[in-house]
Amino acid sequence: MYTISAVAPEPPLDGHLHLGEPPDRPDAIAANARYLTRDGRPWMPVMGEFHYSRYPAEEWREELLKIRAGGIDTVATYVFWIYHEEQRGSVDWTGDLDLRRFVGECAGVGLDVIVRIGPWGHGECRNGGFPDWVQHSGLRLRTDDPGYLALVRPWYAQIAAQLTGLFRNAGGPIVGVQLENELYDQPGHLLTLKRLAKDAGFEAPLWTATGWGHAQLPPDEVLPLFGGYSEAAWDSAHDGWPQQSRAHYFFGPGRDDDSIGADLRAIPSVSGGDSSGAGGDESHLVRYPFATCELGGGMYTSYHRRPVVQPADIAALALVKLGSGSAWQGYYMYHGGSMRLGALSTLQESHATGYPNDCPVVSYDFQAPLGEYGQFRDSWAWLRQQHLWLADQGSALAAMTLTMPDEAPSDTADTSTLRWALRADGRRGYLFVNNHQPVETLPDHHGVQFTVTMGGRELVLPSAPVTVAAGASFVWPLHQPVGGVTLVGATAQPVCDLHAAGVATAVLAQAGGVEVELVFDGAEVASVEGPGTVTTDGDLVRVSGLQPGTGCRVRITGHDAGRADILVLDERSARQLTRGRCYGADRLVLSAAPAVVDGDAVTVYGAAADADVLLYPPLSEAGTGGRLFGRYPVGGPGPVSAAAPVRLLAAEGPAREPVVDPASGNASAPTDADFDAAAVYEIDVPAEILDGDDETLLRIDWTGDVGRAYIGDTLVADQFWYGPVWEIGLRRHREALRGAALRLRLLPMRKDAPVYLSPHVRPSDYPAGQVLQLRSATFVTVPRTVVEPA
Repeated sequence: MYTISAVAPEPPLDGHLHLGEPPDRPDAIAANARYLTRDGRPWMPVMGEFHYSRYPAEEWREELLKIRAGGIDTVATYVFWIYHEEQRGSVDWTGDLDLRRFVGECAGVGLDVIVRIGPWGHGECRNGGFPDWVQHSGLRLRTDDPGYLALVRPWYAQIAAQLTGLFRNAGGPIVGVQLENELYDQPGHLLTLKRLAKDAGFEAPLWTATGWGHAQLPPDEVLPLFGGYSEAAWDSAHDGWPQQSRAHYFFGPGRDDDSIGADLRAIPSVSGGDSSGAGGDESHLVRYPFATCELGGGMYTSYHRRPVVQPADIAALALVKLGSGSAWQGYYMYHGGSMRLGALSTLQESHATGYPNDCPVVSYDFQAPLGEYGQFRDSWAWLRQQHLWLADQGSALAAMTLTMPDEAPSDTADTSTLRWALRADGRRGYLFVNNHQPVETLPDHHGVQFTVTMGGRELVLPSAPVTVAAGASFVWPLHQPVGGVTLVGATAQPVCDLHAAGVATAVLAQAGGVEVELVFDGAEVASVEGPGTVTTDGDLVRVSGLQPGTGCRVRITGHDAGRADILVLDERSARQLTRGRCYGADRLVLSAAPAVVDGDAVTVYGAAADADVLLYPPLSEAGTGGRLFGRYPVGGPGPVSAAAPVRLLAAEGPAREPVVDPASGNASAPTDADFDAAAVYEIDVPAEILDGDDETLLRIDWTGDVGRAYIGDTLVADQFWYGPVWEIGLRRHREALRGAALRLRLLPMRKDAPVYLSPHVRPSDYPAGQVLQLRSATFVTVPRTVVEPA
């Protein structure tokens, strides 16, 4: 039995931050020490990073709709200086660099925007985003050096001119500006940058800066934003898990992660923390809400470290941050992209530019929820389930404070103690449990029950002990209002709230295989659709023995004649669920293939030819056969898969000897000259693919070291092999492919290569000390089908 008592929190410190909009504005955005506010209510943004300059402009709107469908309400984007002004005085804001158009597209689909204006940004970009002419200017960069500020002023003015009319004070979507990035010991310079930005015309309620590494920030002038990753491509190639990543799977009040950017810091952490994240005084952070901008939506691959990140790793980390007090969920990256090729050089971070990591020249897929070519990853669905909940109940959660159990384990503890925590406001709350982490499988915990005291009342949940299985990660609601009824507790995860046919409806989902039990206060169970047992205990009514799924609904009548419905989905269905106003009502859309709602258009990506979508409430009761969800055919052609004809033009030579960068000690990526020894393959793309409007992915199943794809002499894609099939989107290259074949150059991997690969993908056989296999190449066309229910 685990016990805890919720304590009503003191009102948060307010009025001290030099942020926010005038309080007389009806929809004012502001912040106090615990949470952000909007329209006079607590507000929890859910933010995803998407770099406009790394994706084709003609596809921005489609991708932003996918982002919105994943439950993101705010887009963050870097403005990389080198992309726009590679050559001094020649500034380009056209095509894929049209920042103004991108922000306008965000507004058009209802997304807020945070612009990360640097001047230094990182993002695995060459020089952190500085043009070479700035990098080699001889000035003291990222300081108040007058010569450096003389370069920053016109650059800020350029950005601001692009954004005129798009700031909040002019009715635009820009709600925040991030200054610089990963600057640890220059609070005065950050204040200077804020002044320069305002002088240039930037105006936003929220000003932010990254706070990790125990950064010194100008007090009360910017919100410190934090991050956390399940892996770290910037770590060394040691055969294990980065130390700080483990800490992110434990609940607790700590915010900092000293490992982010530690490979670029020339000075020790300024407040006593070390490179592992241990130590350091965080007492000053009580003046700010716990906000994040870089929860790992995945991880990039450096040449020397190539981890595979699983959806459960991403979702569990995000849930732990919510349980630990996060009031602003921000993901990096949420949508992958492709590095640009400059007129003067390639534009990736590399050893050649003095950085400790060699990155791919083109690929910035990041294993993100939405990939380099807009692919839907399983993590998109796993996170969406959390985001649907936050869209409805994030306002309540944001105002709640963390209570840790007395027996809570530290992040250096063994795996024998269950990891759990409570966020509550004294009246209602959420119980968080995490029994998942990467690399080290956690054990099952048997005989688990919780006793929670809240508002002077004690609740035991569940009524009989249960097993929290290895890999389980979930949140249970406590004292959740549903219409005129109180759901005192549930052993099911909240998904969303809606009104269906005028009835307040709470949607819950089974989680972790735990049997679902619902507990109501002062209510009567009008009906249970599907199996279920109703028992009473004084004023409490318990419903157990439910069979979660699309046919499970509990109808409740409160003693004050209030009504409520509770839909209880199984875990699989909950991850197939999206929500939107379509066909004249607020509806749940359940689809095995990813679905995107845009007005009354429901677009399904890659659905099988005989697939259906389920809608709740159904368009009409007629024809449902008594089912809760209406079933409607997608009616599309289904994905088309065809083997790609591959011609071997040249066999590979011997794998090159390992090259180690003396400055970082990390293995260096092959150079252009090394690809003279690559195996060369040629692939013709059929005309029907080039003439289609849908995305076609060339899926290359291979094992080796590094692969590059060319059209003519132009490098269009690359991969540091790390296990998953390499996917190349062809839609953006259709015109170029009409006159040329696609050519692959693949290098073999040496057995003794000093690189880290996830254990489950490591090759077991290295003939003659090296391995290169091209097992198959396949064209897969992913149709977009608009559902047209009869």
